[in-house]
Amino acid sequence: MIRVVLADDQALIRAGFRALLEAEESIEVVGEACNGAEAVALVTEHVPDVVLLDVQMPVMDGIEATRRIAADPALAEVHVVILTNYGVDEYVFNALRAGAAGFMLKDTDPADLLHAIRVAARGDALLSPGITRRLIDEFVSRGRPVQGDLSALTSREREVVALVGQGLSNEEIATELVVSPFTAKTHVSRAMTKLGVRDRAQLVVMAYESGLVTPRR
Repeated sequence: MIRVVLADDQALIRAGFRALLEAEESIEVVGEACNGAEAVALVTEHVPDVVLLDVQMPVMDGIEATRRIAADPALAEVHVVILTNYGVDEYVFNALRAGAAGFMLKDTDPADLLHAIRVAARGDALLSPGITRRLIDEFVSRGRPVQGDLSALTSREREVVALVGQGLSNEEIATELVVSPFTAKTHVSRAMTKLGVRDRAQLVVMAYESGLVTPRR
């Protein structure tokens, strides 16, 4: 059972998401919040698998809520999915840097949202990699400072991080490097541990900010 917390300041949107999720036998909504502070409290109480978090909310926005969730070691297995009406914008970029696993548009197809929740709960894939990659391209190309330090990685791990930064899944990385999917996943996990990142979204950001992957022009 995948346990989910919903956080959005609009009750109608929360009701719509709840109806969609509770129609699935494998998903349970364990709490609803109307602002970021409530979301953090509910996540701390219930420790869900996934949090669907609106990026713009009163009291505390989704970015700060994401940052607090990501900073709590007791919530290391909680995966934040940012919800937005606006697509590629700086709010979402900052949320990814704060620790969000990825983001989805609020008007996304219901089947895609359900798939995203399952992917986030597994913690083994980046959500909407093409959209997220365009987001990172846009802001890195504006001259973001280099922050990633990849010196601890082996040459193979650097190669794997570069492929993650290009949006490839573990299976695609395995094909590219002619290794097994398990080996690819092991390299990704080791790189994440060495770099101190909690998920693939942050690994992508680090790949770009370190200069390992360069934005497309």
